[in-house]
Amino acid sequence: MVSERATRTTPFAAMDVLERANRMDDVVHLEVGEPDFDTPAAVTEAAVAALRAGETSYTSSKGKPELRRAIADYYDRQYGVDVSPERIVVTSGSSPALLLAFSTLVDPGDEVVLTDPYYACYPNFVRQTGGRISTVPLSADEGFRPRVSEFARAITSDTEALLLNSPANPTGAVLDGGTLEELVGLADEADATVISDEVYHGLTYEGEDHTVLEYTDDAFVLDGFSKRFAMTGWRLGWMVAPPEYVGHVNRIAQNTLICAPNFVQSGGIAALESGADFLDEVRNTYRERRDYLVSEVEDWGLSMGYTPGGAYYLLVDVSDLPGDAFDAADFFLEDAGVAMTPGPDFGTNAEECLRVSYANSAERLAEASERIQRALESVEISAAD
Repeated sequence: MVSERATRTTPFAAMDVLERANRMDDVVHLEVGEPDFDTPAAVTEAAVAALRAGETSYTSSKGKPELRRAIADYYDRQYGVDVSPERIVVTSGSSPALLLAFSTLVDPGDEVVLTDPYYACYPNFVRQTGGRISTVPLSADEGFRPRVSEFARAITSDTEALLLNSPANPTGAVLDGGTLEELVGLADEADATVISDEVYHGLTYEGEDHTVLEYTDDAFVLDGFSKRFAMTGWRLGWMVAPPEYVGHVNRIAQNTLICAPNFVQSGGIAALESGADFLDEVRNTYRERRDYLVSEVEDWGLSMGYTPGGAYYLLVDVSDLPGDAFDAADFFLEDAGVAMTPGPDFGTNAEECLRVSYANSAERLAEASERIQRALESVEISAAD
């Protein structure tokens, strides 16, 4: 008999759309967060050299010491934060790191507080450990940035963890340092733990990235190489765990993950040691694409109500189109050849939206915009209230 846990796990709509789009000809892919840049050459060369040197055996479950030191150096260099390599556990992408965090913290019935909208997979991660979900509502009018007071209302005596994501998927919203510090204070008062998903750090367009580790050592931080270094298929990430949790995390990792691939970890070292110039160019390119697409959405006659500060996503309100967000996604895929993700996958407050990824070339974004405009000529858009 299939477990309740399995039956309660919902599909990831972005991947469903991708699979459907891949069966069609000439589709512009704006549904998945897949960087269109090549992995930096120094990273590929380091991994190939590691393969040729025979680095194909197991490593420690926590990861190569050299990579953990490189990650610690990154926190010192980027944020001025002293992180011991002993607190770092290398994982096969940031998603396993998130599962490790929940497996370490959450018992059945424990509450995890998320923002809404949220990354589509978060609720499923919570369900794997039997946790319960409480949400903090976000709105486009406020740039999808959470109010600390709303978090305070959502936290109860059953709250075990606050899951934060900045820059955020699917909204692109960025939390400033002051808000992070206040949220850490709330978690401390409630005897809850902050889990901070920082995988889109490095892709902030105004202001600065702030890691939650600037404000506390008692937080789980998840990060990885996929987004900023165009290494999605390499599957390499990491966790920084609070000191008292490291042993527990490592035991679960030993039993479930074994270790991240050896030679891939060598590529990660090269990425952290040589990524500054690459990241500057990537960030500037994404900023230009964001500005272009925000302007184009207005020309389509649709609305957003905010400008994302980071990551590479927009939430576009399609409530003025016939049907619901799934109908809108079907329409744009079938009639325009443009793949986008229905918003309901990201929570109640994204139900009337499509998530649009601008992790695609300027030429393909322009092609997508032209196709969308042509398709919308045959559709009556409701007048704004």
